[in-house]
Amino acid sequence: MASSNDADIKSHTRISQLAIERAKRLVEAGKHVFILLDSITRTARAFNNAMSGGGRTMSGGIDARAMEIPRKIFAAARNTEEAGSLTIVATALIETGSRMDELIFQEFKGTGNMEMVLDRKISDQRIYPAIDIFLSGTRREELLLQPWELEKVNLIRRGLAGHKPEEAIQRLLMFVKKFPTNTEMLKGIPG
Repeated sequence: MASSNDADIKSHTRISQLAIERAKRLVEAGKHVFILLDSITRTARAFNNAMSGGGRTMSGGIDARAMEIPRKIFAAARNTEEAGSLTIVATALIETGSRMDELIFQEFKGTGNMEMVLDRKISDQRIYPAIDIFLSGTRREELLLQPWELEKVNLIRRGLAGHKPEEAIQRLLMFVKKFPTNTEMLKGIPG
């Protein structure tokens, strides 16, 4: 499902709610569902505009109740034991100069399992992926990695500390390209 830029606010909000409800039903049926929500900022803006005049306005021009449904949409992600799973990857607009966008970002920051921060300076140098590896990371990565793998990942982080983000990603990419798999790369790190 998608909602294009030329659709009205009512269409945007309706499609986002339909999509999440459909995804939940598929999960209940044992399916594994992936949603790419681009962007949570625009979705929250649409719900805010749909509620205009409906209640108390907070700082940044956000209606006090406007974030309820976007929060529920994002919180629907889960991995069930008895059925399927729902993975949601959402983008957020930052550094737009809009107080509303900043408040929306702060509302969702830290609520996911992982944050990946893309850096315009890195992208401008045509280095891809343009990830700021210092600001990006996975919460509770010890649940995803073996203890020896986590130790090696931490060695990489310490080795890159002190570099500018664009230098760090370049060094990491050059190192990664030397190995056919991540496991072999980690095994190749002394220590």
